[in-house]
Amino acid sequence: MITFVFHTHLPYVLHHGTWPHGSDWLCEAVAECYLPLLDMCDRLQREGIRPGITFDISPVLCEQLAHPDFPAVFEAYCTEHTALAEGDAATLRENGAAEEMIPLTNYWSDWYAARWKMFDEQYGRDIIGALKRLQDIGAIEIMTCGLTHGYLALLAEEASIDMQIGLAVASYERHFGRRPRGIWLPECAYRPAYAWRTLLPVSAYAVPRWREGIEQVMSRYGLDYFVTDQGALENSHPIRNCPPNTEPSVFDLYRVGGEQHPETAAVFTRNMTIALQVWSGQTGYPGDPDYLDFHKKYYRSALRSWRVTANKADMQFKQPYVPQWAENRARVHASHYVDILEVSVKHRMNLVVTPPTVCLPFDTELFGHWWFEGPVFLEGVIRGIHASDVLRTTTATEQLQIVGPDRVIGLPESSWGRNGTHEVWMNPEVQWTWEKEYHLEHRIRMLVEKSPPAMWDATMRRIMINVFRQLLLAQASDWQFLITTFSSKEYAEMRFHNHISDAQHLCDMAERYRSLQTFTKEDDDFVATCEGRDGIFTSELEGYLDRHV
Repeated sequence: MITFVFHTHLPYVLHHGTWPHGSDWLCEAVAECYLPLLDMCDRLQREGIRPGITFDISPVLCEQLAHPDFPAVFEAYCTEHTALAEGDAATLRENGAAEEMIPLTNYWSDWYAARWKMFDEQYGRDIIGALKRLQDIGAIEIMTCGLTHGYLALLAEEASIDMQIGLAVASYERHFGRRPRGIWLPECAYRPAYAWRTLLPVSAYAVPRWREGIEQVMSRYGLDYFVTDQGALENSHPIRNCPPNTEPSVFDLYRVGGEQHPETAAVFTRNMTIALQVWSGQTGYPGDPDYLDFHKKYYRSALRSWRVTANKADMQFKQPYVPQWAENRARVHASHYVDILEVSVKHRMNLVVTPPTVCLPFDTELFGHWWFEGPVFLEGVIRGIHASDVLRTTTATEQLQIVGPDRVIGLPESSWGRNGTHEVWMNPEVQWTWEKEYHLEHRIRMLVEKSPPAMWDATMRRIMINVFRQLLLAQASDWQFLITTFSSKEYAEMRFHNHISDAQHLCDMAERYRSLQTFTKEDDDFVATCEGRDGIFTSELEGYLDRHV
């Protein structure tokens, strides 16, 4: 009944810089989140405690973790940070730092060395293989996500949504040896079926035309469920099998569909009240004074050695971090959270006979990166649930089978962003990105209509695979998010522009080759550069083209 869903995603950053933006993001997530959580799952499993977590792993993250270049990148990262921590000791002494700061340099040196050893020896440099093993023995469930985390609700072409979902399923099968049961809709962005048009100055999409609901595309690929935010459920409307005069409950499962189509998909709803206690830095556990402060970093190494101390405290007043204090607080908070879960579930069970569902979706990076002690807390929670007479962890598919929902509702267009709307990803700051993306989607459609895949020779096919790949990478919702929030704004703008520019250049090349059959050495070099830097999803794109010949 307690269904943890951990959204595990990073945009494609390999071969696109290291620090401060680039592959260091991936290495941080591996060191601080993925390895500790894997280790936690294995430790619990050895003790006969099933984790029962549902991880969604975005296909673009899978490609990076499985990339042959990644182990060397991660080794260099761990080696560099171990050396930085060792060098901090001398600098701190020279600067007259408090004596209690010096042992923390040893703490971080040992910590990074241990992360590399865990990656290299314990997991054989294969995080995806470790996740697959845990799923194969029934310890966890893995769901999929949009291929490159494209914001499905705002994409203009049905083919774009079809590729984001269909190729994600194909990628999942290649990595995990089975078909996924569920999908995390990027940013929980959902759009029902209706006559859609854009209000942007892009004439190709300015006339309303009927669009499928996202659940209809899911149904074509055999996907059973997705996750939405509480506000979307509260603004839903009944369609079929819904008792009159009853409000939808966040503790129940529903199926989502439309008035005019039979396809439905089950939806899990984030329990905002219970989840807030975990992820809020202001009112939740992560703001505790003893936890590692995320923001204050030592100027020389960017390592963190201070505790929160107080949420509103100026950086100069932050006190040295004491790991043992923090771990103790994490265990206390875990016990408190289990109490909250028990009270909530018991109260719900006293009201209705339907088995309650407590869906708690979080970004995986919360546990270890944003909240360093998060994995310790999570392990304590799972141990507490295992010991409870009332609670148990269930994966999403298990809970779906237990409840067997048949009530069909209509969800509004929504996301889990600010105000439950698209405004984080569609606003004046990022409108230009959508105009460029829409123009590119339309150009590719026109190109394919003029020259269908059945007419392509090997050269044209190679060019077009790169066109589609650059389009998909440009569609990542991360770029709009980073621009809107001013988090790495310049990097996100550069990445988006480069993918769009490369795609347009490849379209020029395809049109020239279609008309004149010319493919120069400069063309070949450009395509080879794109392939060397961004050469992911090749087999999925090949399969996609084969299905359309």
